Amino acid sequence: MGAMPFIGSSYSSTIHSNSMALRWFLLLSLICSILLLVDVTHSAAQDARKAYVVYMGGKPKNGVPILPDLHVNMLQDVVDSSNIDIAHEDLLLHSYKRSFNGFAAMLTEQEAQKMIGMDGVVSVFPSKQRSVKTTKSWNFLGFPETIKRGALERDIIVGVIDSGIWPESDSFSDAGFGPPPKKWKGKCQGNGNLTCNNKIIGAKYYRASQSFKEDVESPRDSNGHGTHTASTAAGNTVIKASFNGLGSGTARGGVPSARIAVYKACWGSSGSCDDADVLAAFDDAIADGVDILSVSVGGSIPLDYLNEPFAIGSFHATVNGILVSMAAGNEGPGAKTVTNFAPWQLSVAATTINRQFITKVQLGNGKIYEGLLPNIYDLRGKFYPLIYGGDAPNTKAGADGSISRFCGRDDLDEDLIKGKIVLCDGPMDGAGVGAILGGAAGIVLTGKKLDDELLGLYPVPASFVGLEENSDIYKYINSTRNATATIWKSEEISDVLAPYVPSYSSRGPNPINPNILKPDLAAPGTYILAAYPPSGGGSRTGYYIDTGTSMACPHATATAAYVKSFHPKWSPAAIQSALITTAKPMNATTSPDAEFAYGAGLINPSRAPYPGLVYDLDEQDYIDFLCSQGYSGKLLQAITRDKTSCSSKSINRTANDMNYPSFALSIKDPKFVNGVFHRTVTNVGSSKSTYRAKMVAPLGLKINVNPSVLSFTSLGQKKSFVVTIKGPIEKSNLVSASLVWDDGAFQVRSPIVVYVAV
Repeated sequence: MGAMPFIGSSYSSTIHSNSMALRWFLLLSLICSILLLVDVTHSAAQDARKAYVVYMGGKPKNGVPILPDLHVNMLQDVVDSSNIDIAHEDLLLHSYKRSFNGFAAMLTEQEAQKMIGMDGVVSVFPSKQRSVKTTKSWNFLGFPETIKRGALERDIIVGVIDSGIWPESDSFSDAGFGPPPKKWKGKCQGNGNLTCNNKIIGAKYYRASQSFKEDVESPRDSNGHGTHTASTAAGNTVIKASFNGLGSGTARGGVPSARIAVYKACWGSSGSCDDADVLAAFDDAIADGVDILSVSVGGSIPLDYLNEPFAIGSFHATVNGILVSMAAGNEGPGAKTVTNFAPWQLSVAATTINRQFITKVQLGNGKIYEGLLPNIYDLRGKFYPLIYGGDAPNTKAGADGSISRFCGRDDLDEDLIKGKIVLCDGPMDGAGVGAILGGAAGIVLTGKKLDDELLGLYPVPASFVGLEENSDIYKYINSTRNATATIWKSEEISDVLAPYVPSYSSRGPNPINPNILKPDLAAPGTYILAAYPPSGGGSRTGYYIDTGTSMACPHATATAAYVKSFHPKWSPAAIQSALITTAKPMNATTSPDAEFAYGAGLINPSRAPYPGLVYDLDEQDYIDFLCSQGYSGKLLQAITRDKTSCSSKSINRTANDMNYPSFALSIKDPKFVNGVFHRTVTNVGSSKSTYRAKMVAPLGLKINVNPSVLSFTSLGQKKSFVVTIKGPIEKSNLVSASLVWDDGAFQVRSPIVVYVAV
């Protein structure tokens, strides 16, 4: 896949994905990439070439290395040398051979089709583009600085696949850190532009296109996204951090003593990430010895697992003992918009925290309206002329008032708005951009109050008011010839409704496997303060407030690392289970999509290391799952590099039989509900304990657990049970229930969702 977005301030880019400006950036990036590919080929015959990923499964398990010439030889077999004027080696973009087998290369569509039929090839797909999807947030989660820390936290290595890092930030100082853990096998590829230390112990970059026009050819972060996510997960404790006075407090990561390894695969102001580069980053991170991977990146279209680079990379990470935490996406609030949904991925939705910003708009008549939106600019009470966007159309470009009222790009007459505060109607994607580019002194945006999380920081004084306030301001403008206004710097207040899932966070159900609940859980993602490059839009002190599931993901990453510091031998599935079953239930009243918005609920870091029971999975369980989804034994043998085959039992299994810590049941008719789930739990709490099943279910839904009592006599002991769900369900196409295993000391909660498939 070519370039994916960060999942920050909206999934397509942590940096205000809803703005038209970003779309222009993406368009320009795409044009530059196309021009570059034409450049590299040097001939008209090569114009049809584009980057493809050739995935060849796992490494040989007998220790035999992948021969360095293997991938070039394969290119020679499918690419006719008479059709190219460069060497076959120059068509090779990346060679994956440290953790799994495959490569990325410049191919024509016909050559890619030939490659599919070659021995050992699992899948071939175009390298598309993806995008990049705190002080207060950790305290909000009940995870104070004084929380008990495991002695092994300093040996935990958090890998971050993102846009790089700004190493000079105080969040990444190595004062007090010893040398890297002995298990570390990575390198620092600073390229003369970046130096690692005992906090940032490794840094690499990947750019198959070799285009560095918008960025630095090194792991240094010029975007800000990677710095922000890395510091949220594992940044040091930094006092008196703020973004130009907003969000003032102590900035810290969830595991401040952990080490950081950086893999820069996302580039430019838009944070685009090519599939070929992302897979190269996974290949290295797994082999380098990271413990947890944080990936706030994703696409927007659900794809088959073996044609999806994140599913491929995270699968190999998981079977190598590395949990992969991934942003659920910023494509909400529509159904089936969650993009990282493989069962071996931890999919993280975003919530609000008890932080909200009030930005006052004061009119010349003395009236004050409270808007929402963080505004760092202080006009110091100076009043500016106030104009309505609908009264300043760019008639030369064919705009009239019905268009210019939204203040879109090129829709306003710059001579009429320059140096003025502009009132813009809305909500509309890209509203206000035209006023900003036209030299306005400030903007007043309009929309529904619940949509305020869609808006990030603006480069001019700005506020965001409701429809009623907009109407009042419009009436004032029409009541006088000299309308004026000022916009005050924001004040921070407490959001009493928090936590709830904002509209931008992607929703379930799972678009590929409807009976596996995604997202898994939710974490703080709105108005998160963390480290940022000064050149990337941050303040002089290098901190920035950002919003998106990109910001939620590193909260889960850090919590997983925190659990691993106490339980270093736990599998990724066991850690994922601990995070899911200890999550705090959330309220469907404020998050109407219920579990499809927040999964099991709000992550609970302080409880996560102590789940009592875990739903564990190993490589064979994932293979059985793939068998049940129709993947052939031959394909699976290529992936695992052993004699794996699909038994009749595994072929006949369903997603209901996967030992997942949550339950989802998709039905066609609400009058007929019938689901059976097989599960096994492992005792990690008290050696001698007896758990009893407690069910919470709406009227009409009958849930039976057999057996309903599980008695354990030792740690590590396993017990199996069956959950049967029968209906009907009434009054809703989605009902929520839960199963809690309780021994008096531990409460192991699994969400249950029954819904009518649409």
